[in-house]
Amino acid sequence: MAIPFDPHELDPEEYGETRATLSTDHESAIERVREVCLDAGFGIPVEFSPSEMLNEKVDADRDPYYVLGACNPRMADRALDATDKRIGGLFPCNMIVWEVSPGEQVVYHVSIMKIARLLGMPVDDEEMDAIVAETGEMVDAVFEELAEGEK
Repeated sequence: MAIPFDPHELDPEEYGETRATLSTDHESAIERVREVCLDAGFGIPVEFSPSEMLNEKVDADRDPYYVLGACNPRMADRALDATDKRIGGLFPCNMIVWEVSPGEQVVYHVSIMKIARLLGMPVDDEEMDAIVAETGEMVDAVFEELAEGEK
């Protein structure tokens, strides 16, 4: 199956790739991201550690890697309508924290709202544009706050 565009030609802005590096231990980084997401209006209904599961189940020897499933219910409800319910296949908006080295953690996010647009999911382009803008502001606030904590 061929993708109708070359993913290597996409600008990370088109799919909302954002990252920050925190100088702290893994658990503290997770707590910081959780707090900042809550302050920005996201809830965290789902969180788990793929590295712990993989290390246990297949002896993967993975460095710490954690997923915080962030969600703003108002935005999720609007996005379900704007995509004829299909965006649920991308829920939640994940914030990833992985350890690069002890004391150095990367926080990573891609916009499921922008990805939904790239995939052609919206049935209401105007509403989806508004959702992308509003959730983008919320994510920007998270990463600005994370950057402030590192100065």
